[in-house]
Amino acid sequence: MPRFAANLTMLFTEAPFLDRFALARDAGFDAVEFLFPYACDAEQIGERLRRHRLKLVLFNLPAGDWAGGDRGIACDPRRSDEFRQGVQLALEYATELGVPYVHCMAGITPPRLAPERARDTLIEQLRYAADQFQPHGIGVLVEPINTYDIPGYFLHHSDQAVELLAACARPNLFLQYDIYHMQRMEGELSNTIRARLPLIRHMQLADTPGRHEPGTGEINYRHLFQLIDELGYDGWIGCEYQPRNGTVAGLGWMAALTAG
Repeated sequence: MPRFAANLTMLFTEAPFLDRFALARDAGFDAVEFLFPYACDAEQIGERLRRHRLKLVLFNLPAGDWAGGDRGIACDPRRSDEFRQGVQLALEYATELGVPYVHCMAGITPPRLAPERARDTLIEQLRYAADQFQPHGIGVLVEPINTYDIPGYFLHHSDQAVELLAACARPNLFLQYDIYHMQRMEGELSNTIRARLPLIRHMQLADTPGRHEPGTGEINYRHLFQLIDELGYDGWIGCEYQPRNGTVAGLGWMAALTAG
């Protein structure tokens, strides 16, 4: 059966962030992920992980002014210094918390910036980030994100991500494959997962339309979970969805869609 991690940014939002760790453990999760840890001290998060016997499997590098609309800054040449400062901050948290992977959000292409310049900047920044994390045994992930939810997002197709990884040529740089985003952008989920599996180190899920629990929309998750098992994927799948009627009330999909 696939291994599922609770995304604490999206799930258990009825509770303050630091209280969500206990709720995830009580709901049967062994691992968690979230967008950003930086509003809390690393020691606070580490204590919650230890107390509730949870593994942290992923968080994002700083992504600029999130409340102001930034969704990553790695493709913006004007913000190179800010990006690199964020890498150093993320490295402090990552080494303290023992996370195996961090996600670098490419960002929205700045107005009037040529796509080629955005690509070159992103490659340069990904190489920098990968080189900083590599001595610590930490991988850096890139994730294509759909342009319906984030218009103008630079990295939005799996083929584009594969080409980007090849151009960066770093051994600790991999693909984060979000089933929801890729269903919206390109479909062909089974064949794409099969073809890209050697590069995939983390997956995420939600159904569409609505970005709710698996089983609420058009994606055949029973088939995908069986396929992922058959392919031998041993990474985590982050539950990055918006519960329709509360997190715990909606968790029945796990048993329903992973039964033999």
